[in-house]
Parts: sequence; C-alpha cells; structure tokens
Amino acid sequence: MTSQDTQSLDENVLQIDIVSDVVCPWCIVGFKQLEQAIGETGVSAAIKWHPFELNPEMEEGGENLREHIMRKYGSTAEQSQAARDKLTAIGADLGFDFRFTEDMRMVNTFKAHQLIHWAGPEGKEHPLKMALFRAYFRDGKDLNDHEVLADVAESIGLDRAEALKVLEDGRYADAIRQEEAFWTQNGIHGVPAVIFERRHLITGAQGAENYASIIRQLVDGETA
Repeated sequence: MTSQDTQSLDENVLQIDIVSDVVCPWCIVGFKQLEQAIGETGVSAAIKWHPFELNPEMEEGGENLREHIMRKYGSTAEQSQAARDKLTAIGADLGFDFRFTEDMRMVNTFKAHQLIHWAGPEGKEHPLKMALFRAYFRDGKDLNDHEVLADVAESIGLDRAEALKVLEDGRYADAIRQEEAFWTQNGIHGVPAVIFERRHLITGAQGAENYASIIRQLVDGETA
C-alpha cells in the first residue's frame, strides 16, 4: 500500500481518498479495517488523506473528552464507558492501542491538518497521520499544541524547526479551509468517509470483510 497524490497514480492502483479527523476513533478503526482488506485482497492501493474537523469551534484549551461526548451526543457516563471499552477491544483486534483516560481532552485539529498537508510533498503524509492517531489515542497528547505537533513530526523524520514554522505562520490554513469546505459542500458531514476511485463513497467504519467485498467488486468491475 502506498500513500501519494491521487492525481499521479498508475491506472492499476486502486485510488482511495479518506476524509477524516485525527481525534476520531472510528477513523483509525475504519482505516485499520481497510488496511486488513487491502492486504486480504492483494490489491495495490494508494491512500490520500483529506481534512475534516469534528469540532471546528472548539475552544483553545479543549474540553474533557468524556464530558464533551456526553454533552454532544446526550450519552450517559455508563454509555460513554461502554463505548470506550468497545473501541479498546476493537482496536486491540486490529493492532491499534486505545488508552482512554479520565483527563483525556477533545481538542481542535485545524493545526494538525495543516501539518499533514505540509508533510504530503515530503512523502510523509501517511506516516504523520498514523503518528498523530497514536499520539492522541495511545499517548494522550494535545494535538492543538505546537510543541507536541512538532515532536510528532520529528518522530517520523520531518524537520522539527520547519514544522514549528509551518504551524506559526499558518501558510497552509487557507488550503485546509478550502478543502474542508469542498468536502462538506459535497455532502460529507461525518467521518470516516472513504471514496474509492473518486466515485464510490462509503461512510463509517464498515469492517474488514465489507471493505474487502467492496474492493473485489471494484476490481472485478474494472476487469470485466
């Protein structure tokens, strides 16, 4: 599997665009399921990540994650814990480590998306996306903090000083706003949203078997 600009893909490579947020647990679950399906089907696939903010209006300091979920979705503390337990179990089966804590906070991810955008031409978009998922869900890091984001960038081989400059000068802010607007204007209001071959939209984490079935149908259709 590769991650690159879908504008320049070989016709034999399955193009997969994923609209997601790095603080969305079902986004990493969906990707890991998709990753399994790609391995199972043996296709060559190119992943391109696109930005989406679950909480674009989130205040600078963020909000306690459990309180945020209960307020936003009207869930009880028991329902929140059950959801965490379910995600932790699913993640373990997929090889992803969810470590929810009581002081975990939901934060805005606009800065994180700018950093991912910058990492693209460096060939590091996919590794950075994965590292940000781990930093948030495994390590409990604040993905709205410049120093934290720069540390994550450095951990996958990007220049830390340049990462800080990107975050401080906001050179990619307009590009992210434009791309976010494109997806919402095209009907995407929840993530993960997976677009196969720029034509087939699948929303939500569908499971490895379902993703594999979709991939086989697409491949069979192309070769028929």
